[in-house]
This record gives sequence, structure tokens and C-alpha cells, in this order.
Amino acid sequence: MTQVEVAERMGMSANRLNELIKGKRGVTADTALRLAQLLKTSPEFWMNLQNAYDLYEAQQAMPA
Repeated sequence: MTQVEVAERMGMSANRLNELIKGKRGVTADTALRLAQLLKTSPEFWMNLQNAYDLYEAQQAMPA
């Protein structure tokens, strides 16, 4: 399945999905809901992944 096909199924632009895949955009509540519906998961799963990533990035940015 192409990014364009996935974006169409999710009801979002291909550009928005591409930015998410490349890490240029985070997972929002709206995106989490769309991913959960498409992939038969929970929106909490996607929000927790984003939260874990954000915490990791913040820890890496802190001085030792």
C-alpha cells in the first residue's frame, strides 16, 4: 500500500502522512484516532508512543 493510499484511507493529505513518517510531525490526538481506526489499535497506543518519544528527546537534550 502506498502512502497516498494510506492517506486517502485515513482522510488526510499525503503530505501530512509523509511528514509524520519522516518524523517532521508528531502524532496528534486526531492522527492517533485515524491510525487506530485504520490499523485496528487504540488511539492511546499511538499517543503513548508519541509521549515516550517526546520524553526521550527531552532527556537527551538535558545536560548530564
